Amino acid sequence: MYKGQSITVIIPCLNEEQGIRRVLEAMPDFVDEVIVVDNNSTDRTHEVATALGAKVIHERLRGYGRSYKRGFANATGDLIVTLDGDHSYPVDAISYLLEAFLHLNVDFLNASRFPVRDRNAMSFKHKIGNLILSIAMSILYLRWVRDSQSGMWVFRRSILADMKLESDGMAFSEEIKIEALKSSRITFGEISILYTSRLGEIKLSPWRDGVQNLWFLVKKRFS
Repeated sequence: MYKGQSITVIIPCLNEEQGIRRVLEAMPDFVDEVIVVDNNSTDRTHEVATALGAKVIHERLRGYGRSYKRGFANATGDLIVTLDGDHSYPVDAISYLLEAFLHLNVDFLNASRFPVRDRNAMSFKHKIGNLILSIAMSILYLRWVRDSQSGMWVFRRSILADMKLESDGMAFSEEIKIEALKSSRITFGEISILYTSRLGEIKLSPWRDGVQNLWFLVKKRFS
């Protein structure tokens, strides 16, 4: 419980036994519920997460968006915080994000990874790709978003009822922000966090996922 609000943290995982241990060991005591969505991992992600007290839910069909939708359906907290299981997002910044969320009095807060201060956290190619996608989204939806691809957010669970979330893949990250921006009932904010290099294997395919995410932006805007 944080200042009268119950907190659920949702973490999608695909083969993150190394990173998820570090994430869960650093989880603040005020978090009421930690949901790890195991996206059909072949390593010990499930065992590690369970041993460290997380509620582990299985999503057999792989996909970033599918994992989050499964996690949302099982969340009970007033506020939902998301982050990846690779320890690239700062677990110790959850209280900072919650303070900003409450101070700004928003319904959805995006944690921007930019400016990237850890040189090893993101390649130049990834930086350019993220910039292109963020500019495209900002132009299409007439609202500047510094990091359209960030996977760390804080939002009120109640706003999910106002969202139409369709993507099962990596485009889910930009889609949930679009749904927040589109709704007149949802207020949107964004602040910077310290993003660091991940633990474990890299699963993102820059060119494939980048093109698919760009196409998704255009398709969703004009559909």
